[in-house]
Amino acid sequence: MLTLSQKQELVSALHEKFEQKKILILVDYKGLNVPKINELRSKLRQAGVEFRVVKNTLLVRAALETDVELIREQFEGPSAVALSYDDPVAPAKVLYEFIKDNDKLQIKAGVMGGTVLDADGVKRLSDLPSREVLLAMTLGTMNAVPTGLVRALSNIPERLLYALQAISDQKEAA
Repeated sequence: MLTLSQKQELVSALHEKFEQKKILILVDYKGLNVPKINELRSKLRQAGVEFRVVKNTLLVRAALETDVELIREQFEGPSAVALSYDDPVAPAKVLYEFIKDNDKLQIKAGVMGGTVLDADGVKRLSDLPSREVLLAMTLGTMNAVPTGLVRALSNIPERLLYALQAISDQKEAA
């Protein structure tokens, strides 16, 4: 049992985390045993995601004056939060991968950038490519424009040479 001061410290720490997060996903873990929760926690940790099981009353207090307050009505029943500070897609991917084998885990809601996500919104987010893939795609697109320009510009002298050679061949033939 936590003392009042421990609860206050926990609420304060959670409040700071709620302000710093890129995404928070609220889940219902009812029906999962401790080994399964530990397995989920391990998979999330490998993806750089923090997973916390917290009492709903403490979640409500920690959410005050943050965008997490938008899903306050979802703080019912057994609740846990998955927090990511870097990649907003990572927790959604890991959670839905885990749900494939453990249907007792349920997504309640999520908050990303002040926007509330329902379970379907989190599912769509999990279908996105990872941050690294998106960055590689962006870099590839950005790199393609200068490369195409260089190729086009390098063809101009080559074509000029062919034209001059054709003129030279015509003059020699005449």
